[in-house]
Amino acid sequence: MQERSDEQVEERHPGSRVLHAVDRWAARPTLALGAVAAVVVWVLTSAVFGFPARLETVFMTLAAATTLIMVFVIQHTQARAQAATQRKLDEILRASPGADNSLITLEEAPDNELKAATAASRDARRDARGDAGHESPP
Repeated sequence: MQERSDEQVEERHPGSRVLHAVDRWAARPTLALGAVAAVVVWVLTSAVFGFPARLETVFMTLAAATTLIMVFVIQHTQARAQAATQRKLDEILRASPGADNSLITLEEAPDNELKAATAASRDARRDARGDAGHESPP
């Protein structure tokens, strides 16, 4: 197993590190509770002041901006995690002697190859279920 040095960690794009930090921070339950509390306070404050249009515009703008930012944060962190998982699965395929190494490039394959691999996998599952059902008990 390879050890990661501090230099390798620093090679990651600063924007990526920031997005991951925001993702970790936003995933905390206290933040969710704080957001709910802030919305309740905002609604009560708006009610006290008669729901002024300017206050509502500010609220809607903040909500839209937060939503847009979080979409990009989530997209980035999920894409990075998916890419890392894919590389790990590729390594398992390469290390397994009986594995079909052509599956490593399947995510870049044309649609017909993906459909063929899906059908082959479905057939293998069906065969395995059929064989399991025909076995006699020991």
